[in-house]
Amino acid sequence: MSSQPGFFDIDERYAALSQAGDPLERLVKVIDFEIFRGRLLAALRRSDRGKGGRPPYDPVLMFKILVLQALYNLSDDQTEFQIRDRLSFMRFLGLGLSDSVPDGKTIWLFRELLVRAEAMEKLFGRFDEVLRDKGYFAMGGQIVDATIVEAPHQRNSDGEKAVLKAGKIPADWQANPAKLAQKDCDARWTLKRGRVAEPRPDGSKLAELVVPAFGYKNHADTDRRFGFIRRYTVTSAAAHDSRPFPKLLDKTNMASAVWADTAYRSARNERFMEKNGFVSKLHFRKPKGRSMPEPHRKANVARSKVRSAIEHVFAAEKHRFGMFVRTIGIARTRLKVGMVNLVYNFSRLVCLVGRTAPA
Repeated sequence: MSSQPGFFDIDERYAALSQAGDPLERLVKVIDFEIFRGRLLAALRRSDRGKGGRPPYDPVLMFKILVLQALYNLSDDQTEFQIRDRLSFMRFLGLGLSDSVPDGKTIWLFRELLVRAEAMEKLFGRFDEVLRDKGYFAMGGQIVDATIVEAPHQRNSDGEKAVLKAGKIPADWQANPAKLAQKDCDARWTLKRGRVAEPRPDGSKLAELVVPAFGYKNHADTDRRFGFIRRYTVTSAAAHDSRPFPKLLDKTNMASAVWADTAYRSARNERFMEKNGFVSKLHFRKPKGRSMPEPHRKANVARSKVRSAIEHVFAAEKHRFGMFVRTIGIARTRLKVGMVNLVYNFSRLVCLVGRTAPA
């Protein structure tokens, strides 16, 4: 018969985890999560406490649980199970084997309180303050782009889709609150374009791939020097990439150049950049029915080498973190996507610490 594990057994297993390179251990050494306590407490005070009350757990502990969800793409119930099951999660949260673990409902309630308080932008901004205090100022210009964040498909009729597109809610949904609670009225369909390696009759190997996608868009602005996300916003997937462009630009960046692809090149955006002291490095569009002028082609090649850096940001969020929206509505999506953007900045700082000194 096996005996109960003792303190020395747990210590040995923690030591083995450390020796194997526990990424959560390094994260908690680099990131002081106490910096968020003030913003979390303020958000919880502003939230409606009438129904359900405040979760009976430390707010920083609950916030770190949201970090785990963003890192590993976990649902609320999966998160509860993984905390109970994994020593690395328990150590990251500062929990012992005998400590109680927040259940899935408590995790949902805590996140819902942050949504009601619209706290995500303040939490994101708090960490940007910390980056600046550490010397990681926005430098070298900025790169802007957007990526689709997919959500569960909604099975709606053509009539329901038309009503939603007009910004309204179908009448039968309003008469059935239970059904309405399960319908995402904010997410939209769009066409996702890309390139796929596929031989074609003309001998070229890259063919355009166009697939439908349903959900939202994560619009982000990164600084060129350190690669942190400095600003972001969330829209439906149907929104054009260039629509939130003026709001994304970071006036605190110490260089004036702005890189973005052709979707952002418009007379409105060019006027905005000129008026506000930005230097446009936006890709040139190919003239309709004519070949691309050689100076513009060369400029695009040079600009692509810089602009491509933001693709690595989105690749990390989608492939390493598995970014996917399970929640319903744009308010909750803003928090979920904001957490992934914030966690990306955490991971970026972990990579930079000890490797590159601020300059």
